[in-house]
Amino acid sequence: TENQKMPFSRFIEVGRVALINYGPDSGKICTILDVVDENKVLVDGPFELTGVNRHIITNNRLSLTNFTVKIPLQARAKTLKKALAKADTLKQWEATQWAQKLQAKQARSNLNDFDRFKLMIARKQKSRIVKKKVAELRKQN
Repeated sequence: TENQKMPFSRFIEVGRVALINYGPDSGKICTILDVVDENKVLVDGPFELTGVNRHIITNNRLSLTNFTVKIPLQARAKTLKKALAKADTLKQWEATQWAQKLQAKQARSNLNDFDRFKLMIARKQKSRIVKKKVAELRKQN
């Protein structure tokens, strides 16, 4: 039983960076400042960096990330900004696959009809080039 590993590695704790997955702030990053009760936490962006104001949110609207910052309980926005800058958390988040997928999804949703058409044509051209190359390699073998 000593070798048993915990099934979870991300816990709701002060300083945990989370992604808001529902509501008006959906898709934005926030930091947990305090645990109100078993279902709610106090979060803050801070607003200048992430666009999230300090408010209480339910846990099921959050997706916990692997990042934590060292902050005191109910830290002020200024303290939180310094901690995020010191740990370079936002840049680390932007470098993750998760954040890049969210950015790609956002970019696709902002395409207009003509952009989607150009994307379709580019995909077809790429597919044609790949098929030709595969056919050449098959002939050689």
